[in-house]
Amino acid sequence: MSQLLVEYPHTRNTWCDNPLARGADGILRYGNLTPALTELLDIQVHTFAAREAVVEIGGPRLTYRELWYSASRIAGGLQEHGIGYGDRVAVRMPVGVRWVQAFLGALLSGAVPVLVPDRLPEALAAKVIRDSCADFVLDGGGSAAGYREDLPDAAAFIDDGASLGELALLCYTSPGPEAGPRGVELTNENLLSAIRSVVGALDLPTEGLRNLVLLPLAHASGCVDQLLPTFAVGGTVVLTPDPAAIAETLVSERIDMVSATPRIFAGLLPDLAGLRVERVRQVCSAGHRAELAAADPATSETVADTLRAVFPAARQWSVWGATETSGIGLARDDGAAARDVLGFAFGGTELALWGPQAAAGHGELLCRGPNVASRYWNDPQTTQSRFTGQWFHTGNQVSIDSDGLVRRA
Repeated sequence: MSQLLVEYPHTRNTWCDNPLARGADGILRYGNLTPALTELLDIQVHTFAAREAVVEIGGPRLTYRELWYSASRIAGGLQEHGIGYGDRVAVRMPVGVRWVQAFLGALLSGAVPVLVPDRLPEALAAKVIRDSCADFVLDGGGSAAGYREDLPDAAAFIDDGASLGELALLCYTSPGPEAGPRGVELTNENLLSAIRSVVGALDLPTEGLRNLVLLPLAHASGCVDQLLPTFAVGGTVVLTPDPAAIAETLVSERIDMVSATPRIFAGLLPDLAGLRVERVRQVCSAGHRAELAAADPATSETVADTLRAVFPAARQWSVWGATETSGIGLARDDGAAARDVLGFAFGGTELALWGPQAAAGHGELLCRGPNVASRYWNDPQTTQSRFTGQWFHTGNQVSIDSDGLVRRA
């Protein structure tokens, strides 16, 4: 049977109505983005200079001014090591304030940060660093893991010459049974579009959001979809390296929003049992394509019920995406959603189905949009197999109804 590609028109939802216009290439795009991620962050730093930007429970607490200054000194140190525009700087550190400083320092130096999960096995981490052709590795954080104690430090420096189409982040996919991690090239436009989409869909406030981010920062879901959108609205990112401190942190840090993966939330159920936190207004559960097929509806239901009991005033969201889509693509309000529902496309993401049954609403899910990468790093063969024109092949079998609602097949 022949393969068909059937496009599904973009539908606006009341909870993610954003100013998008179709470009000459057919992609829906935001028309009012800053030229680069660093410029957006610079604006927020000056707007919210005295606000807390990032808090590490049991560690440092930095305002926007302090975070920006420390990151610019790391950028200056990288410059003294010969790092500049377009170089790759690998960030392999434990989650904490120093991770955020290192990541921003790499950005401000003009380099392209390469995200390397600190818990990645040594052989895979070495493979990622080698594959990215990293010119420098930021791995300060403690000698026990073989990390250097210090990050580069010199006179403050900021490279602000980037543009929308330039590579801004190299983010690697999770290793699968058939292939190791693949580098995904994310441009400034990809990142800024994802940030704008998340801020719009979740209606993130600018009055001082405090987001407890339990997602790994070295993945698109944690960095692009939680850390950066929180900074974009002048909010505070709260990080807890010790899971045992989460229950206390929810209260002591006046948390408004909690974000994690379904697996992380499931692991926290014993710690959250019996807790009731009415201040939290949003709970965001981030999933990705690798977890889609393995999702257990019964476990998902238990987790959702527990989260509703612990956070009775919170709106529960599930956001689905892939590294290639900047970690976003589909979202659902979990108020009354069936467990097989993935959600609606939001922001500028548009959908298509691929396969012999595509015209009947069943097939492989394809995505395109301003947040969707156009290629893999140094891998033209996989790029050719996973991208059809502007469409990215997710590898997931789904159904899409006439309203654009996506369900697991």
